[in-house]
Amino acid sequence: MIQNPILPGFNPDPCICRKGQDFYLIVSSFEWMPGLPVYHSRDLKHWELITHVLTDMHQADLRKLPSAKGIWAPCLTYSENEDLFYVVYGVMNSMNARYFDVDNFLITAKDIHGPWSEPVYLHSNGFDASILHDDDGRKYVVALDWETRDGYEKPGAICVAEYDPVEKRILDYPRRVYWGGTDRGCIEAPHLTKHNGRYYLMCAEGGTGYNHCVTMARSDSPYGPYEPDPTNPIVTSVPGYSNERADWDHLKPRYYNHESILQKSGHGSYVDFDVPGIGPETYLVHLTARPFVPELRCTLGRETAIQKMVWTEDGWLRMADGSCMAKVQVPETGLPEVVYPPIPARDDFDEAPANAQPDCHGNALLAPWYYAPRIMPSTFVDLTSRPGWLRMRGQESRTSLNSVSILARKLTSVHVQVTTKMDFSPSVHKESAGLILYYDNMNYVNLRKYRSDSLGQSAISVLSLENGERTEFLNTRTPVPDTPIWLRLTIDGRRSRFSYSLDGENYQHIGRVFDTTKFSDEFCKYGEFTGTMVGITCADKVFHRKCADFDFFEMVTLRSPVDIND
Repeated sequence: MIQNPILPGFNPDPCICRKGQDFYLIVSSFEWMPGLPVYHSRDLKHWELITHVLTDMHQADLRKLPSAKGIWAPCLTYSENEDLFYVVYGVMNSMNARYFDVDNFLITAKDIHGPWSEPVYLHSNGFDASILHDDDGRKYVVALDWETRDGYEKPGAICVAEYDPVEKRILDYPRRVYWGGTDRGCIEAPHLTKHNGRYYLMCAEGGTGYNHCVTMARSDSPYGPYEPDPTNPIVTSVPGYSNERADWDHLKPRYYNHESILQKSGHGSYVDFDVPGIGPETYLVHLTARPFVPELRCTLGRETAIQKMVWTEDGWLRMADGSCMAKVQVPETGLPEVVYPPIPARDDFDEAPANAQPDCHGNALLAPWYYAPRIMPSTFVDLTSRPGWLRMRGQESRTSLNSVSILARKLTSVHVQVTTKMDFSPSVHKESAGLILYYDNMNYVNLRKYRSDSLGQSAISVLSLENGERTEFLNTRTPVPDTPIWLRLTIDGRRSRFSYSLDGENYQHIGRVFDTTKFSDEFCKYGEFTGTMVGITCADKVFHRKCADFDFFEMVTLRSPVDIND
């Protein structure tokens, strides 16, 4: 059986495609760089992170964008006629006054690892844009056309526009064609495909919260009219009818389903393929989430799950078990298993892994599973100057929306132990470095070393930001020598706590126990749609040049139950 979620942690809005026997899956990245992670599989059960599409900050300038803006809902497709991969992505610049100012772009590559072409601007007419390569060579871009006018149903409608790959432009104003296949409202995430000569429009409805779902409609023309599937939704966590067209709120916690571990299931994309000796198979990937209960807070963010599907005789796509309820366990494909090594728990910064990112000297040394908010890690990470150590140059405060030195990994379990060894000698109080539990620039907890003027020497202490309210726990201030120090974060379900050691063997707790559930869409007021990260950080708010050295970064999963409440 395939165990869901297939991509735990912050991996939302999945889009899947196939080239030959290889499956590729891309997810949203919002304000994090490198952008648009791509995962690879040969059996749809085992996945590996192989590359990122956006690795150059000129492709998407995310600096000064608030949390939850940035790169939304990518579409990855493969055009067999051109032997070319396409990625359509949007840069959400603003949601002020619910205007949703987004710019949509298209890039291509012969190889999934790149190099990718220069971005082609498509339009700013809505978000979640995706593309269909029709069998006659024409191409169509669909998106959610956001409605702002009074007196019109919101949030909007799905629009279609033809794209000319020769002139590299949209040929005419996008045309509204579809308003949804249910009354759940909040239609979004359109994917236009073609199956047996008909055009199929897969959408998400209900908002990317507890009433989320996947729906389907079909037509004889890309411009409609579209006939909704009479059994919509085809995948969800909450079956049944609901009329929420008048409610724009996407979370809708009142639709939490006590009978399901997987919540918020929606925003889907499917792939067809043939298995030799077995025949055609179809699988659908979708986002999902696993909340703490009763808080209904999804600390791991929106994750990626998969469901086995079948095409019915009358041409509709349905779950293979005859229901529409997203399942934790899913029947495997008939493909042979191909297993990939897991991400190592410990990184000693000694050897460059496959598909490594460059450091600040341009050397491909940094593992691909590290991310930074809004800027590439290569702008502040140095793996050359002190071999075997990662040197991090400090920049602005961790609340900044511009240039912040945080190197983080996605939290994929709520039972982990994170440890690092740091060598750092601050000269003034505006220089600090340490370990961080981070949701966004207004919600984090930081165990840091800094210069204490009151103590007249270096010290460590815990500092937190909770929805923008800063608390420096002065009672945790502890003098320490300017020698290497070990820092540790232990997350045990709802409980998160820091500790430190001066010898790497004996650890002492520092600070209070923090509520892990607060690191979530549901609690955080300034950001949403992402997930919790853990990492190392350095700040120099004077000259932006002070460095901290880290000997290793280790994230050990203590256990990883499917139900995070276990």
